[in-house]
Amino acid sequence: MKKKALIIGAGPAGLTAAYELLKRGNDIEVVVFEESDCFGGISRTVEYKGNRMDMGGHRFFSKIPEVNAWWDQMLPMQGAPSYDDLELDREVPLEKNGPDPEKEDRVMLTRHRVSRILFDDKFYDYPVSLKLETLKNMGIFTTMKVGFSYLASLLHKRPDDNLENFYINRFGKKLYSMFFEYYTENLWGRHPREIDASWGAQRVKGLSIVAILQDIFGKIFNQKNRKVETSLIEQFKYPKLGPGELWEVTASEVEKMGGTIIKGAKVTKLHKDENNMLTGLIYEKDGAEQEMSGDVIISSMPVKDLVGGMNDVPETPARIAKGLPYRDYMTLGVLVPKIKLKNKTKMKTVGNIVPDCWVYVQDRRVKMGRFQIYNNWSPYMVKDLEHTVWIGLEYFVNEGDEFWNMTEEAFSKFGVDEMVKLGLIDSADEVLDSHMERVKKAYPAYFDTYDEMDTLIEYLNTIPNLYCVGRNGQHRYNNIDHSMVTSFEAVKNILSGEADKSNVWNVNTEKEYHEESKA
Repeated sequence: MKKKALIIGAGPAGLTAAYELLKRGNDIEVVVFEESDCFGGISRTVEYKGNRMDMGGHRFFSKIPEVNAWWDQMLPMQGAPSYDDLELDREVPLEKNGPDPEKEDRVMLTRHRVSRILFDDKFYDYPVSLKLETLKNMGIFTTMKVGFSYLASLLHKRPDDNLENFYINRFGKKLYSMFFEYYTENLWGRHPREIDASWGAQRVKGLSIVAILQDIFGKIFNQKNRKVETSLIEQFKYPKLGPGELWEVTASEVEKMGGTIIKGAKVTKLHKDENNMLTGLIYEKDGAEQEMSGDVIISSMPVKDLVGGMNDVPETPARIAKGLPYRDYMTLGVLVPKIKLKNKTKMKTVGNIVPDCWVYVQDRRVKMGRFQIYNNWSPYMVKDLEHTVWIGLEYFVNEGDEFWNMTEEAFSKFGVDEMVKLGLIDSADEVLDSHMERVKKAYPAYFDTYDEMDTLIEYLNTIPNLYCVGRNGQHRYNNIDHSMVTSFEAVKNILSGEADKSNVWNVNTEKEYHEESKA
């Protein structure tokens, strides 16, 4: 008799698990439940009048061979230049016999990584690098303050017990106040001193002024075998039609192999029997409750909602799960004929716009956290690449707050006004069109009951046939490849009968970043 696997969520982790089970498993029935009407979760692509929006910005870069092989299978690397490569006579790596992006959609492009910080109306490298342009932008007095501040941080190390101390220990108080404090508070809605240091450890592993200097001198002396931090990669892969394309293709492959995907299906409850085994779930679809039994549950839904929907959960894990915090996300796509930012780099772009994929906004005059320039992600994200610039303004919010409750008209006015303040455009009259999107629980946060997460994991591991995968499934700020690997590991355990789930939970917890080369 076939075993039935119920998978909650059709984002990167859920769809990876579904595909791997069907590809590797024998006689396993797979059913995927997706609350929305699209695939990819926060990695989805939204199309609006021929222009495409990437929810949050997604670089596809990994040094995990299994992940790269998986991406190449779904979306082969380009074998011919893309539209902007041709227009700019730009050389890019081409895969022999790979698809032509001008003729085929199922293709992955090679893109140049440029993401900078906009601070005090000037561009700084992200992450901050100590080079002549940086020092020139800061000026002699600020540069001296940065230097003395960093020396002070070497003489007096603070305990790494919160994010503020974590950053100050690595960059000094002056750089922290310039480039980390406001952005972090804007992102999470909490001051860095209230946030667990482990979030910073995940995002800037090994990165410090010392590491930056080592990188600079390593380049000067052409040292080999230097470790290259994830955030310093120069190229990355990107689906022709945005990140959601990868998951639309994956969903199609899942269905071809016999898997079932139910869209518009919100999982609300999970049944647990007297042996602490999950026996099935209840989901809402078209206003009606439906029930389905299963032998294995793979969950990429928020842990808070997963535990909240279970019966007979002890008081402590129930309290921890209920208290887990999240940050929600809103973005405004804005179509303009041009932007005022000058391209002072040596990188050629269509229309000579700045080459950044996204820009971190470190400006206390505005609430905007970042903005994306979709033209630079892929030329096929923009309907009229030659005559328009398609920008995504990003805001970090809480569901139900004043931003979340804004009408599209009000949110559009707010965002466009901030574009004027930042000098991206001169007047709101220049805007040709705009479109708003909201994403719930986009970022699992590292405060409140998060410091008790290990206790919650211990409880979840007592449920033999439950596997928690992905960013929200593990309440961990995973990249796409990390989310996929949690599913790889979960499927291996299911097929082998391995009861120990530590391999699933240990993904992206070691000191070495997964995106670094492995010796």
